Amino acid sequence: MIVRPMFNLVLLPDVNYYFKNDFLKDWSLFPIEEKEEILFLVLRENKPRAELQPDDFYPVGVSAKIETVEEDGNLRIHTLERVNVSCIEIHDGYIEAKSCVRAGVNDLPQEEASERFGKLQKILLQFVQRYQWGMWARSYILQWTTLSEAVCTLTEYLSLSPDEKYQILAADSEKERFDLMEHAIMELVEVTKVSDEAQTAQKDNQELIYREAAIKKQIGYLQQELDEMHPENISDVQMFEKKIAESGMNETAEKEAMKVLGRMRQEGQDGHEYGMLYDYLDFVTSLSWKEPKPSSIDLEEAARILDEDHYGLKKIKERIIQQIAVMALNKKQSGSILLFTGAPGTGKTSIGQSIAKALGRAYARISLGGIRDEAEIRGHRRTYIGAMPGRIMEGIKRSGTSNPVVVLDEVDKLTRDYNGDPASALLEVLDPEQNHTFTDHYLNVPYDLSKVFFVCTANTTDTIPEPLLNRMEVISFNGYTEVEKLQIARRHLIPKAMDAMGIPEKQLDIKEEALRKIITDYTMESGVRGLKKQIDALCRALAVRLVQQPAKRLTVREADLHALLGRKQLHHDMRLTEADPGIVTGLAWTSAGGEILYIESRLMKGEGKVTITGQLGDVMKESVQIAISLVKIYYPDETKVLEDHDLHIHIPAGAIPKDGPSAGITLVTALASLVKEKVVPTEYAMTGEVSLRGYVLPIGGLTEKLMAAQRAGIEKVLIPEENVEDLEDVPEEVKEKLTIVPVKRIRDVLDLLIGK
Repeated sequence: MIVRPMFNLVLLPDVNYYFKNDFLKDWSLFPIEEKEEILFLVLRENKPRAELQPDDFYPVGVSAKIETVEEDGNLRIHTLERVNVSCIEIHDGYIEAKSCVRAGVNDLPQEEASERFGKLQKILLQFVQRYQWGMWARSYILQWTTLSEAVCTLTEYLSLSPDEKYQILAADSEKERFDLMEHAIMELVEVTKVSDEAQTAQKDNQELIYREAAIKKQIGYLQQELDEMHPENISDVQMFEKKIAESGMNETAEKEAMKVLGRMRQEGQDGHEYGMLYDYLDFVTSLSWKEPKPSSIDLEEAARILDEDHYGLKKIKERIIQQIAVMALNKKQSGSILLFTGAPGTGKTSIGQSIAKALGRAYARISLGGIRDEAEIRGHRRTYIGAMPGRIMEGIKRSGTSNPVVVLDEVDKLTRDYNGDPASALLEVLDPEQNHTFTDHYLNVPYDLSKVFFVCTANTTDTIPEPLLNRMEVISFNGYTEVEKLQIARRHLIPKAMDAMGIPEKQLDIKEEALRKIITDYTMESGVRGLKKQIDALCRALAVRLVQQPAKRLTVREADLHALLGRKQLHHDMRLTEADPGIVTGLAWTSAGGEILYIESRLMKGEGKVTITGQLGDVMKESVQIAISLVKIYYPDETKVLEDHDLHIHIPAGAIPKDGPSAGITLVTALASLVKEKVVPTEYAMTGEVSLRGYVLPIGGLTEKLMAAQRAGIEKVLIPEENVEDLEDVPEEVKEKLTIVPVKRIRDVLDLLIGK
């Protein structure tokens, strides 16, 4: 007897099975012959032959015998009875087992079984009619005589687990076994129906999708043909679809744009949100999203452009060239954010244009003066009525590229209120570690600002918040000297003014002495903005004469200025021709440049009161108190006069507020001169803060102060010793006309000018 394990197969008595000869060959020690008995064992789980154990088999099996062995090797095996299996022994080439017939319960009448099988057979016949292979399957169904044959034939298609298939065999009750088989057949039919219906529905749905896609493609093609024939009639949705596809925006931005485009398509042109959606898509598609092509940087050409556009500013140009050189080496935007500070009209904004020209980039200027709403920087959220993008992204849009040179003008004039702090919003914009994902509230997607060359301008750093100031490198624009203003007027201001007024170049000659007179007597500034206005006014007056006498060549001399520009507008303080004790010349810095400042002091009979006039600020009043204390220390005998005399200290130009510590040594020298009754030579001027210990401390604005001293005819200037390094920034034509004396202690000043 051959013992053959089986897995995942419905085995039932009195059924014919057909197998290949190899099905039994490996489980028998002898050739396969007809009438040979077989014992089918049922495996609990599918295991390799070498790993089989006696416990791997169910206790119920089926006995069978070989009916025929055909010439082509096929076997017809007929199952006999259900059997109980025991004493299983597994050998290398075969398996041995004992079996005995398992009794069953005959509780299903033959008539009922035949009737139920007939009904089930009809159901199967009706079921297979739905398929093309139904005629082939019909012949098999009609050949079945029992339900057992049907179940065993369909065993591979039944949705039963191996254990459920075994349970059909193990059922002792014929009625229970019949119910299980009937349920398995009906479940197969219903599952197949549901599966077919689902596949049909899915197929229909896919066909609809494919059809819709094909129709849309055809519509798109036809619409494209119409758009080419009538480009003026292209729809907004199609226009934006094309713009989004061609914009090169990142995945996040494209997803947001397509989302808004979908809302716009659903809204329709008559929808109340259509205009807002249109404005957003117009803005987002107008931005430059594509990576800019790296351009070669020619340092010599950049230096030439800077020199051509701006006269002077040597150190500032060197710093800009350094920044450009770093960018040329890194092949990308790098380096510090530059903050240009200085008086109005010194070229802070215009040099940004020159940087853009030198780099071959687009230029955008964004004025921040007076901004008090954070949304002006970051933009408004689109949920608000009248929402707009911030000025940063608006400037990027205007430039038409993702790597422009952007000048943020007047960052010192940002203010804050309940709408937020715009200076704080600038922190992300100007931080190279963060601005590659800058998100404007209106845009609502990140935009890369790391390729933008930012330049900021300010008149002073005092009002710029510290966190914002720390992100920038401060570069000071000092005032222009008279020589520099003369060259700027010749090279830039006069040609532009003549061109603007329509004056031919050969018909006007402005003499140098006339220009110098305009610079000194008609303007008072560190920059050249006022000088430009005066030259424009001069050219307008000359334009009248040229219209009256077209062929005449005009020459402007110093004597002609009164008739053309009116009387001179400024009266600069000049060096005193004679002085009295208690009067000393100091130097001051103003937003319009440097000025000389006289410190006047007088003693009067009184009770020792001190009077200070001239609109002095708190810091300057403190300097007066320090000066009085130091004079009392250095000249104790002479200062006894202050006990019965009143002291009056005055600084002329009383309508102009004055403050700052740099008049310290001037005040001490003036009071020392007063009590010692010694005149300080008028060729001297001085600047420096003084401490109560008698040290002269450094000051700012040295260049402007020395320029004012040179203009006023001063010959010698005392400066703090710690400011000596700042002399590198002072123009040579100023230093050549001055004798500059560094001092460390106030005692040195007094010994030089007053004596012990």
